[in-house]
Amino acid sequence: MDQQLALNILLDGHNVLLTGPAGSGKTYLLNQFIKLVKHGGRKVSVTATTGLAATHLGGTTIHSWSGIGIADSLTAGFAEHFSKGRLDIIGKTDILIIDEISMLHDYRLDMVDEVCRVVRKQPDKPFGGIQVVLCGDFFQLPPVNRSDSRAGGFVTNSTVWQELDLVVCYLEDQHRQNDEGLIEVLNSIRTGDVRRNHAERLLSRTEIDAPEGLRLTELHTVNVDVDTINAKELEKLDADEIAFEQTTTGSQNYIESLQRSVLAPDTLKLKVGALVMAVKNSTDKKYMNGSIGEVVSFEPGTDYPIIKFVNNQEVIMQPDTWELRDGDKKRASITQIPLRLAWAITIHKSQGMTLDAAQIDLRKAFVPGMGYVALSRLRSLDDLYLRGINQMALKVSDEALEIDNVLRSKTREDSVRFKHLRGSTTKLGTTAAKKPQVSGWAEKIEKMRKTFPNAYRPWTRADDELLKQDFQNGTSIAKLSKRLGRHEGSIVMRIKKHFGEEVEV
Repeated sequence: MDQQLALNILLDGHNVLLTGPAGSGKTYLLNQFIKLVKHGGRKVSVTATTGLAATHLGGTTIHSWSGIGIADSLTAGFAEHFSKGRLDIIGKTDILIIDEISMLHDYRLDMVDEVCRVVRKQPDKPFGGIQVVLCGDFFQLPPVNRSDSRAGGFVTNSTVWQELDLVVCYLEDQHRQNDEGLIEVLNSIRTGDVRRNHAERLLSRTEIDAPEGLRLTELHTVNVDVDTINAKELEKLDADEIAFEQTTTGSQNYIESLQRSVLAPDTLKLKVGALVMAVKNSTDKKYMNGSIGEVVSFEPGTDYPIIKFVNNQEVIMQPDTWELRDGDKKRASITQIPLRLAWAITIHKSQGMTLDAAQIDLRKAFVPGMGYVALSRLRSLDDLYLRGINQMALKVSDEALEIDNVLRSKTREDSVRFKHLRGSTTKLGTTAAKKPQVSGWAEKIEKMRKTFPNAYRPWTRADDELLKQDFQNGTSIAKLSKRLGRHEGSIVMRIKKHFGEEVEV
């Protein structure tokens, strides 16, 4: 299913499972949806199964939002112990988003469902009548079962799964990878059909050393390896060390919860020559979450680090802020330079990132999906330097394969069922129809598309390549606008994204 139809289905008020391969634009689409419905005045609760994933969308964990915490079951009269703030947030939510759904246990989805029904006093409606949007990829990291807690499986085994009557929006277009060879390898892992030629293609990358002078990140399976590598590499640098301490707001328990989700350390130690990674997208598009660079100096007066990223653009990195939000309430914030040492990072913490290049060690992969997550961070096999790989790294869960077959079949049915929404003015469902602002925004977009057919649509790889080639050949902005069906302002912004803010347009 394409992103436009998926967005229209979401805006039409249906319960949706948004899924698809890594790099297919799930987070991008969610952010577009969130922006539109908030513009229309609807109350959106943005959550994820892990704090790390929640920070990518500016939300909180589903465990915190629902009040279930780390409990394995609900006690009688549980809602009587909820704070008024918690009751208000759940009661006033129009749309609940749960990201990284593959990592949520089935019984916990049922727990959240029960909480919503009880708090909203609508026991006969799934989630008490809230529009539910589940997002994730079942081929990525699965729910973790620990010996000291209740065991569970994928959310597809939950009781409420069938009641939700989810529309499956399965995105398949690749927006991250630009290499057919890597796409083929990733698809072979997803289908459980890794053949000799696929394995040989990966193993060939173990024989290639990174070019001299290329600064790249290592991905490892366990934290201890990552911490050891980063500490040793920083110590090797013969330069003065400058430390940056984070500042916080909010109560300590919320700060600690947010801290576990923020990739920037509470104390960031840097030296000239340190390899670093941006851990947040910049508002001015100069870097993105996962961009790699090197500390080249520190700004006089502030000591803010000046980073030269791999695109040769130098950026003065100023403090940025992460927030823990609970519905519309801000519970805590952390302000820090949005960087971390990047000689090494765990595969788990790389989820959601796009890496320019990486050295990956998959010799200790210990769960299905780990290899897929690591390899799918890259755009091309040429960006991969593989230290080793085991058989587990090439596996995905057998259950995930079965689920995927069902989802692919369902999304084909749903694409036909909702074809009337394709290309039409987006209208919201019954609840949202009371909020005319969103409908007006959709009409504005449709009117704009009469002149610029691709306005507010994601850029494809083909369009990006055409833009870069024609711009370098001297094609005018006006001609590029007409050729690509986009407003001239959008063309200029995209050119600056590719060639840097200083490029003359």
